[in-house]
Amino acid sequence: MLSYRHAFHAGNHADVLKHLVLVQLTRYLARKDKAFWYVDTHAGAGSYALDSAHAAKLGEHRAGIARLWGRKDLPAALAEYVDVVRSSNPGSALKVYPGSPDLALATMRAQDRLRLFELHSRDVLHLRKHFEGEGKRVIVEHSDGFAGLKAVLPPPPRRALALIDPAYEEKQDYERVVHALKDCLQRFPGGTYQLWYPQLTRLDAHELPGRLKRLPASSWLHVTLRVRTPAADGFGMHGSGVFVLNPPWTLQASLQAAMPCLVAALGLDAGAGYTLESQAS
Repeated sequence: MLSYRHAFHAGNHADVLKHLVLVQLTRYLARKDKAFWYVDTHAGAGSYALDSAHAAKLGEHRAGIARLWGRKDLPAALAEYVDVVRSSNPGSALKVYPGSPDLALATMRAQDRLRLFELHSRDVLHLRKHFEGEGKRVIVEHSDGFAGLKAVLPPPPRRALALIDPAYEEKQDYERVVHALKDCLQRFPGGTYQLWYPQLTRLDAHELPGRLKRLPASSWLHVTLRVRTPAADGFGMHGSGVFVLNPPWTLQASLQAAMPCLVAALGLDAGAGYTLESQAS
C-alpha cells in the first residue's frame, strides 16, 4: 500500500485531466465571498521536480503537461489550468509540476483552508516542508485519508471540495472510494466531491463508474480521457476518469470545449477519445 510514489507519474495525462477539473472546481467555489475548505485524501509530496530521479525515470510528463506547455491556442479551461502550472515555474521552462494541493492553494483565497492527508512516511515529510510557511491555513496530517475525510466533514464554513484519488494498487481501494463517498453524502450532502480513477482492463475499474452513478447525490458529472487503445495483454493504464458529485453548473460546458483539444494533444493512437456525461435531479 505504501509503495506508490506519485513523483514517478507527475504531470502525466491522468494528472492533466484530474487537475483540469480541480482548477475549475476551486475557481468556481472562490466566486463567492464565503470561505471553503479543500480536503485532499492522498495529497502526495505537494510538488515535483521534473528533473528528479523519480520523475525522469519514466518521463510521463512529456506525454502530458509538456504537450500543452507552449500552446497559445488552448480553450479557456485548459489555458487556465496551464497558467496555474506556470505559476510554479518562473521563467519559460517547465521544471516543476505542482501537485493537487499546490494547484488548489494557487486558486484559493486567504480565507480558505486546506486539510491534507498523506500516509507515505517520506512524502508527508516533503508535504509538511513544502507548506511550512502557510501556518494554520494548511494543515498536513500523517494519516489515512479516508479516515481523515470523515473527521473533517462537515467543515465549519459548510462549503468544501474533497479530492479522493488513491493509487488503486490494492483491490480494496475500489470498495473504499464508494463507501467513502456514501459516507460523505450522509455527513455533508452539500459538499463537492471529486474522485479520480484509472481506466484499466480489470473488472473493478470497469464497474466503478456504474457504482458511482447509483450514489444518492443530487447531481453528478463524469468525464474520461482515453489516450490509447487498451493493450492486448491487458497491461497498463490506457486512460482515466473523473467523477464529480454536486458539480457546478459551469463545469460541463467548460469540459465540452476543452476535451476535444485534450484528446488531440495527448492521444497516442486511433483509440484516443473522451466521454462526458452528467445528471441532475
